[in-house]
Order: sequence, then structure tokens, then C-alpha cells
Amino acid sequence: MMKSQKQPVSVLVVIYSDALEVLLLERADVPGYWQSVTGSRDGAELMRDTAVREVAEETGLQCSQYQLEDWQQQNSYEIYPQWRHRYPPDTTHNTEHVFGLRLPEAIPVKLSAREHLNQRWLPWREAADCVFSPSNREAILQLPERFHHG
Repeated sequence: MMKSQKQPVSVLVVIYSDALEVLLLERADVPGYWQSVTGSRDGAELMRDTAVREVAEETGLQCSQYQLEDWQQQNSYEIYPQWRHRYPPDTTHNTEHVFGLRLPEAIPVKLSAREHLNQRWLPWREAADCVFSPSNREAILQLPERFHHG
């Protein structure tokens, strides 16, 4: 059965601790590529629901137990050519909605083996330097300001 095409609308969820450590996941399809939780919207679900679902699928964490915040930020970026086949024909750009999930402390998570190979918690500056996505990097760099004003 063919998997349905992805919508060019997604979430980026930066999972972080009170100590401003950031959870990074290593992609299974591109080893060495680290990122926060990401995923495309299913059907007409609300973006917050997409964030909750993707966090549960990729980490096993239940957002209801923590503080999930919609950062009211959207990024539009060009979809990497190697991943365009997952989208409807002629789709070149994706709109990403940014969320933050605050945990009291860094805890191990249960990875989806199909999607990720490894996990690690890093101080926010190091985490920003490790991610491959410019929008992911930018979101992580905003953490100190958002944390103290949130």
C-alpha cells in the first residue's frame, strides 16, 4: 500500500529542560543528521495536535504531562530535493510551525527505531551547532529568551 503524500505543513518541537538542555534525535534515513522533533500535519488536525502526536510517536513523551507552548512562529523553507518525492508534485516549500516542550529535567526517551537512531541531550548552544536545519538552529538559539520571558 502506498503511503499518502505529506502535506507541506509541519511542526518543529524543541524539547528542552529547565537547565536549557535540548533533546536531539539522529535521523535514521540520514545518519549524522540531528534534529528536534518534526513532522507533517495529518488531515485537518490542528497544529498543536500535530505537535502532540509527533512528540508521542518520536519520543514516547506525553505532552499533557509537560508544558507545550506554541511559539507563534512560522518558517517557510525550501524542501530538500531528496525529500520532495514525499510531497504532492511541484511542491517545493514547506511551512513549519514552531513549538517548545519544557521538561523539568533531561530524561531518556523511547525512540521510534524507524525514524531515529540515537538521542542526546546537549546544552542549548551545542545543540544549535549540531542540528542540520537552519530553522531548527534558530529556534534553539531563541531558548534563553523564551525561557526567561515564558
